[in-house]
Amino acid sequence: MATSAPRFEQRGFSIGTVISRTFAVLADNPLATFGCALLFGAIPQVLYSYSIGSQLANAEPGSQLAIVVISLGSMVVFLLLSMLVQGAVVRATTAFAEGGRASFAECLSVGLSAAVPLIGLTLLMALGLIAGFLLFFIPGVILLLMWAVAVPALVTERIGVFAAFSRSRALTKGARWRIFGLYLLLFIVMWLFLILISLVLGIGGLTSGLAIQASQGTVPVTSLIVSGILNTITIAFWGAAQANLYIALRDWKDGPQGESLAEVFA
Repeated sequence: MATSAPRFEQRGFSIGTVISRTFAVLADNPLATFGCALLFGAIPQVLYSYSIGSQLANAEPGSQLAIVVISLGSMVVFLLLSMLVQGAVVRATTAFAEGGRASFAECLSVGLSAAVPLIGLTLLMALGLIAGFLLFFIPGVILLLMWAVAVPALVTERIGVFAAFSRSRALTKGARWRIFGLYLLLFIVMWLFLILISLVLGIGGLTSGLAIQASQGTVPVTSLIVSGILNTITIAFWGAAQANLYIALRDWKDGPQGESLAEVFA
């Protein structure tokens, strides 16, 4: 199950601690974090974007309904795999926080068990955020910060969807300005990193452009490879950061709970 790994000593919530822990868990367990992100996140995402563009490019008159059905089916599969990745990365992060190293199989098992409830949570969260951002933007930001750790709370504590929202609201209370600052910093770091990688490789192969390229019938292999790399890094980094934020907030509010976490996933 878990082998020896460094145990975190810092307590309380600080932006620097969350970021340093994020890089630490990615470096300590790349197989579980980047591996799950690549196999069940980046590759399906790239293939999904490419397939949608290809279907549009090769569509015949009267075939729109079939394209819609195939696209919706593909989207459901993609969403399920995305939730699996979130659960897997959360487990890898919590294992490292409690002084262990979760195996790839263990992370995959946790991700599978949490995938379905995470879909429900994500859909409800998306609806709430859309409604909030439509109401003069500010309510959307408040909800985003309030629900910042709902996903790792659901996975780690094995609670229901609505309980996860409540747990996140309780943990983020009193720290939402710092969470806002953390989000801004993470966004800037990822944005600069993705631009740097794209410039070094000489291609802007982001997944959002694959559908357009595929619809035009011109998708270089390098675009697929670069998009997969960038998506893998983004998915793993964001998942680990979100889980570490949850751990920092939980330790700040409730105190370190390494032993109880080990019992939950035993």
